[in-house]
Amino acid sequence: MPRIRRPFVVAATALAVCTATALTLGTTGPAAAAGTGTTAARHTPAEPALTGSAKLARQPGDNVHFRFAAHGFADRARGTFYASHHIGKDWGGYFKGRIDCLLTGGPVAVATGIVTEMRFKNAPGLPKVGDLRGKRFGFTVLDSGKKDRLGYSWAVDGLPKNSVGKCLGSAPIETLEKGDFKVDHWMPPRNPAQH
Repeated sequence: MPRIRRPFVVAATALAVCTATALTLGTTGPAAAAGTGTTAARHTPAEPALTGSAKLARQPGDNVHFRFAAHGFADRARGTFYASHHIGKDWGGYFKGRIDCLLTGGPVAVATGIVTEMRFKNAPGLPKVGDLRGKRFGFTVLDSGKKDRLGYSWAVDGLPKNSVGKCLGSAPIETLEKGDFKVDHWMPPRNPAQH
């Protein structure tokens, strides 16, 4: 049986380690991160955001629209929201306001805002909308590409009446007829727990 010399074993081991390192760097190194292969560079937002506008899927003559331009983390969020609802030509209007809280988790955003302006035209036989100014309402958006969903804090009540706490909304129960919402997820770095 031939004797294997130690320098040869060391050289072969070193060559194997270098080859494995080169193959690993080739798939996860700067070239792959820059998008030269199938892995494109990902945009990392500096803060959470909820943007976009959409019309909800409803029966003909029942038109509901929402629009958001919200940026910032938790109660440091800023921006605007807008909601309108019209049934036929006789009943409807809009309310809008300033965002006061925003949290994201993956493709989901929960935002709240205080109503600063509204205009509604009531009609006999349809629900009467009272003064909404100064009230806080919540919104939840699921950004699923072409199948986004939306929820709002008055989903059970039927009309926006009751204020909610900051960053509270309902499950995103509504589907969209047209439009698109975009959620940019971001969380601040967390410090490890101290023991």
